[in-house]
Amino acid sequence: MKLAIVVPGGMDRTGEYRVIPVFLALIARLARVHDVHVFVLHQEPLPATWPLLGATVHNIGDGWPRLRAIAAIRAEHRVAPFAMIHAIFSGSCSFIAVAAAKLLRISSLVHIAGGELVALHAIGYGGRRRWKGRLREAVVLRATDAVTAASAPIVDALSALGIRSRRIPLGVDLTAWPPLAPRRRATPRARLMHVASLNLVKDQTTLLRALAALRDAGVDFEMAIVGVDTLQGRMERLVHELGLENHVRFLGFRTQRELRPLVAACDLLVMSSLHEAGPLVLLEAAVAGVPTVGTAVGHIAEWSPSAALAVAVGDWVGLAMAIQRVLVDEALRCRLAEAAQRRALAEDADYTARSFEALYQELLARRGAVA
Repeated sequence: MKLAIVVPGGMDRTGEYRVIPVFLALIARLARVHDVHVFVLHQEPLPATWPLLGATVHNIGDGWPRLRAIAAIRAEHRVAPFAMIHAIFSGSCSFIAVAAAKLLRISSLVHIAGGELVALHAIGYGGRRRWKGRLREAVVLRATDAVTAASAPIVDALSALGIRSRRIPLGVDLTAWPPLAPRRRATPRARLMHVASLNLVKDQTTLLRALAALRDAGVDFEMAIVGVDTLQGRMERLVHELGLENHVRFLGFRTQRELRPLVAACDLLVMSSLHEAGPLVLLEAAVAGVPTVGTAVGHIAEWSPSAALAVAVGDWVGLAMAIQRVLVDEALRCRLAEAAQRRALAEDADYTARSFEALYQELLARRGAVA
């Protein structure tokens, strides 16, 4: 079948920089058996088209992207009809997908993959902060033929809004991340890792305060932080204020190829986000045999306490205590790693693609029955 997939970004020509790995994994698998066209809103400033992983990428570019994306989908539909349109992320992506599908009289589906359902006013984040966003989501998510979400907390949030959805996690590409068996710590000094852009949603302030408490408790550790700094050095300054220079290293951006050995060499992934639909890095760490401690968001919340440990959002004292608990109890750390890996392997990128393909067929059958 011919599929249109609408995404905000993450589809760079290189397939390595400015990409979202789970998008690439899904699109590569779908493109093996379907004619996949990806309409990306903000990858490059000017309109362009390029091949990627067996799919065709249509970059919409700057300036009225929603209207021009709908026009681009309709133009490609005239070349050969789409069977359906799939938005990954709501907001502008879902508006485009649903509007184009209504005009073309085909099915649409929307996958919630970020902060579309939250309103974090203190940091200016979330799709429900303003009445226009709330109205758009209320209309679009009820107008589409199906809604999916990456984790149980997002399914629950949709249910609270009166929207039925299906849980389909965006799984790890096991060809890029071959599984590694969980293993015991190799060094007395604990090796911790945090992987996320330095931004307010990821709340590295809570992370660093937890690390300061961990140091004060006498725990010997080093923390590697991987991610682009969008806070103009604020977190590095906080490291100096807290006296963590001997414990924390900022590694900046790393490609997936560079990230994998770093994750495989660590003992524990630590996440401190205010909100997550995933995060993907928890799944990647699990595949690499590494457990996660973090705030109760996304997969961390749904996996705790058997396959991860979760604490309340913003609770740096609780986060420090949870990290220490795992580091002093090697049997617990290994149990968490083994349980996490079982879950991640059961819902890998192949599982994601199969789940979406099954939903596509279900929607086509439903539309055929109605017709």
